This record gives sequence, structure tokens and C-alpha cells, in this order.
Amino acid sequence: MDAKKFIIDSLNESADTKHKIKDQLMEDILKAVELLAGCYKEEHKLLLCGNGGSAADCQHIATELMIRLSHHIQRPALPAIALTTDTSNLTAGGNDIGFENVFARNVEGLGNKGDVLLAISTSGNSPNIVKAVEMAHKKGMKVIGFLGGSGGKLKNIVDLPIIIPSTNVQRIQEGHITIAHIICELVEDKLYGKA
Repeated sequence: MDAKKFIIDSLNESADTKHKIKDQLMEDILKAVELLAGCYKEEHKLLLCGNGGSAADCQHIATELMIRLSHHIQRPALPAIALTTDTSNLTAGGNDIGFENVFARNVEGLGNKGDVLLAISTSGNSPNIVKAVEMAHKKGMKVIGFLGGSGGKLKNIVDLPIIIPSTNVQRIQEGHITIAHIICELVEDKLYGKA
């Protein structure tokens, strides 16, 4: 493998994906900002779920909201819970009720009408994310889907699918965290920025 060529190709592909996001997903990103800001204005919370790298993104995004992203905005914590962080909960759930049910069970226990679920799946087909989305709807929650490729099964069951225009998992994950940073910063500004 030509390492230099690989680096150049990877960076070019990443940049190209970001340009496609700009051209194709602007309205969806703005809708997500409105949905999440509205959730917080009504004193509700955000739950997040995903597997693997997407689980790490859940923790990252929840932290940006609970602590803060923009250092020039002083604000209270925005309630966000990554359902990916409790090893006792996840392993007990996986053992006792099946891994496909672990996130749905937590949505059942923690979610309330008016809350928002951010469901992250690069394929859009993760069974435990599908079940979490179904439970969120039963609880009267809205669901934003961070997806990739064709959007998979989740495309048609989330309220707001945000589908990264790529089939490369790395590029999809990069797109998800870029969009998440944009959404977090705009929500902060909308709620606590100086107009």
C-alpha cells in the first residue's frame, strides 16, 4: 500500500463527503436544531444510543450538551443521557433480555413524552437501535436518526433522518460528529446566545 496516496485519498474523500453534507443536508440539520432547542425550551431531555464508534459519539455529544461546547457562552447544563455508558446495565440487559432490547429498555425507563432520542447507526439497520426507536415512539418521543448509506430500516421509522451521503463507515462517522458539533453549537446559541 502506498501510505501517502492512502492519506491523500482519505482526506479528499472526507472533504468531499463534507461538501455533500453542506449541499444535501442543510435543511435537515436546521430541523434538528429546531427540534432539540424546542425540546430543551419545554424542559425535556435528550437520550442517545448507538453501537461501537456510534456509542462513543453518543457519549461525546451528551458531554457537549451537559458541559458545554462554546466557551464564549455561559449556560446551564442541557440534559442529555448516553444510554451507552453503564456497563452493568448493558451486560445485565444483554444477558437477561437480549442485546437487541438493551436500549429499548432504557428508553422505556428514562424516556418521557416530549423528550428526543438521537439514534445513531451507520447502516441504519442495527436491531437494538430499531427497537429503541419503536419504544421512543410508544413513549411519545421524537427521534432524530444519524444514519448512513441508504438509511436502512431506520430511515422510514425516525422522525428526522439525517443520512450521510457515503457508504464508507469512517466517512459516515466523521459526518455524524461534524453535524453533531454544528447542532450543539447552534442549540447553545439559540437558547443562550446574545441576540
